[in-house]
Amino acid sequence: MEKTIVANNNDIKRLSTLEKEQRAIDKIPFRHLKITNTEILDTIEGREMCKRCYRSRKFFCYSCYLPVIGKEYFPTIKLPIKIDIIKHAREIDGKSTAIHATILAPEDVRIFTYPNFPEILDKEETVLIFPSPTATSVDSLFIKKVEEDNKIITNRIKNAFPIKRAIFIDSTWHQTKAIYKDQRLRDLHCVILKSRISQFWRHQKKSPRWYLATIEAIHQFLVELHTCAFDERYKGQYDDLLYFFKYMYEKIHTIYDHDKLWAYKRPLM
Repeated sequence: MEKTIVANNNDIKRLSTLEKEQRAIDKIPFRHLKITNTEILDTIEGREMCKRCYRSRKFFCYSCYLPVIGKEYFPTIKLPIKIDIIKHAREIDGKSTAIHATILAPEDVRIFTYPNFPEILDKEETVLIFPSPTATSVDSLFIKKVEEDNKIITNRIKNAFPIKRAIFIDSTWHQTKAIYKDQRLRDLHCVILKSRISQFWRHQKKSPRWYLATIEAIHQFLVELHTCAFDERYKGQYDDLLYFFKYMYEKIHTIYDHDKLWAYKRPLM
């Protein structure tokens, strides 16, 4: 019984320290990232009509995945691999951050609405970002074992990427598990990301703060992938994926008090 109490006390102290550290980070969550200045978005007045569906939108059409503003208003990024996003049909388009990736990296990102799927031609070079029981870390993708002279030799891939495509599921956690059960995904190697606290302002019941928004997860994955591939410090190559996310975060926080938003009251552990 005494050991249990000590362990609980240690957990409480660790959580208290974590909460203090997170409160400091929450004050300026993007300060270490190299994100293009978003102030130009404030110069856009009114809304524009989407050229495909003719609906009125602000910066982009979240139904057609197209910008409705000129390219001078946002950066574009070239990614080292292709990204496919499978969105649950019940996921509300206007609340999803997946669209940010298609606008900012249009050559490398596609969105499919389930049950539609991307064609997976090479399963050996495609991974699914999902915390399955057999999921491994990003770093493990760079470890290759080969047999030579009846011996298993472990080699590490350097200065290159071991995969060509990553698939993300854009939905609530309950919906995600339903999509994961689809046989078309079950043969893919699953990868789990390092824990990272989300800054997403949308509240999801019964979910801790390390459940990332889709655009946060894509950014996190690419940072880990780059760091493992090259023996150099990450220099912000993919930070602009959070361009719209940062802008919207700051707008939300000019209206609402951070500490009063339910999304930021979710448990950290």
